[in-house]
Amino acid sequence: MARRLNRRAALALILALPCSAAAQALKPYAVVGDGIPQSLTGVPGDPAHGRALVLDRTSTCILCHSGPFPETRFQGDLAPSLAGAGSRASAAQLRLRLVDASHLNPATIMPSYYRAEGLDRVGPAWRGKPILSADQIEDIVAYLVTLRD
Repeated sequence: MARRLNRRAALALILALPCSAAAQALKPYAVVGDGIPQSLTGVPGDPAHGRALVLDRTSTCILCHSGPFPETRFQGDLAPSLAGAGSRASAAQLRLRLVDASHLNPATIMPSYYRAEGLDRVGPAWRGKPILSADQIEDIVAYLVTLRD
């Protein structure tokens, strides 16, 4: 059985990781209902690159989430499994959860991956920068929508 990361260890790793998105101006987006219906980039993401990002610990997804990744040890158990994510949520809903999960749940422990302002307890590497780029967000969304039950 794969060892699970506890909440404190996962949050410590998140804070210790360097920022993967270059300092850049955030692209504007509109929240409609419980999602962001328009792509941040205007083009579809690459699901294969999205899968690689989800499994790359620098994106931090796998630190808290588990999923259909039998080749990956030490998956998180702090958040819902990503298995079936595309059956449970639309691309717009997944995009909002990645961009700013606190928009839906102010008490969430999930980082706002595409926000730079109005955040508390931000590690020095992320101050004034998003954790993920717009392209990375779209690649992850493109992958997550493929995960169907």
